[in-house]
Amino acid sequence: MKKVFRQNEIYVFFIMVVLAIVITSINRYFFTLENFLDLLRGHSFEGILAIGFFIVLLSGGIDVSFTAVAVVGMYLGVLTVVKTGINNIWLAIAVACLVGLILGAINAVFIGVFKIPTLITTLGTLTAFQGGLLSYLQATRQTVISNPPQSIINFGKAVLFRIERPDGKILELSIYGLIFAAVAIVTWIILKYTTLGRSIKAMGGNMEAARRAGFNILGTQFFIYCYVGMLAGLAGLMLGSYLRYVDALYLVGNELTIIAAVVLGGASIMGGRGSIIGTVLGVSVITIINTSLVLMKIPSYFQQAVIGMIIVVSVSITAYRQKVRERQVRVLDVD
Repeated sequence: MKKVFRQNEIYVFFIMVVLAIVITSINRYFFTLENFLDLLRGHSFEGILAIGFFIVLLSGGIDVSFTAVAVVGMYLGVLTVVKTGINNIWLAIAVACLVGLILGAINAVFIGVFKIPTLITTLGTLTAFQGGLLSYLQATRQTVISNPPQSIINFGKAVLFRIERPDGKILELSIYGLIFAAVAIVTWIILKYTTLGRSIKAMGGNMEAARRAGFNILGTQFFIYCYVGMLAGLAGLMLGSYLRYVDALYLVGNELTIIAAVVLGGASIMGGRGSIIGTVLGVSVITIINTSLVLMKIPSYFQQAVIGMIIVVSVSITAYRQKVRERQVRVLDVD
């Protein structure tokens, strides 16, 4: 039992339950199945971005360019369908993921080959990717796509099942929920059962020790940033199809929300610690908090302050728990 309560995920789960109960006391429609299904549909793309960021954080790196990658992938994916006249969602998804993979590979080159720190690299590419897209759009005078092709719209409305209850309320499980679950499961399998996953964790624990142990550091870094780029491209396209509106200025600047979710889920900002389950729970808590603030008509700038405080508190708790573990290890060594 003590081992269970040492897991950070347990505390995040309790926080999520308490928040849900408190918000339901304010708005009784919050704690309903149809509302949760709506939240899953509207925030699955954030969950996918969080999983990507978690992979980078687990490896001991920091990536703040993922929102720009998502926007570029979203825009070019939809634009390809518009320009070619091939009204096919799979073409848009393939282009968005390919664009994300290429942009992720650019990050990997600077980080793995030229040894530039991850934060510096991704801060630079965040600006470069967004600036490049905006420069292209300014030249073509098409910064938004307000009427995307029908296949994009249909993808945003696709559901796995639809149930109409006797009281007239409709329950729908969006395909977004399935995509989010699939990404989470595949990533969990990679981290738990593959040499690649062990390499990622080893890098986050100690980069030099991982190199001496024989792990392919450069290959792992290329996988990490290409994989994160693909996830960002997919998440961006999901967002565009959900909104039925593609704007090159959307999403960039919301990196802190994703970072807060991952850190709240128990991932160490220093790398080497964390879990997919914790990340999913962290996204759930942040979604509930943001929803509650909207329901209470709290100004957006205060929401940003709350997100910032969540990051500070989560990092502080993680650092404190790490010091406690180190102190216990020293005591055992002395004994």
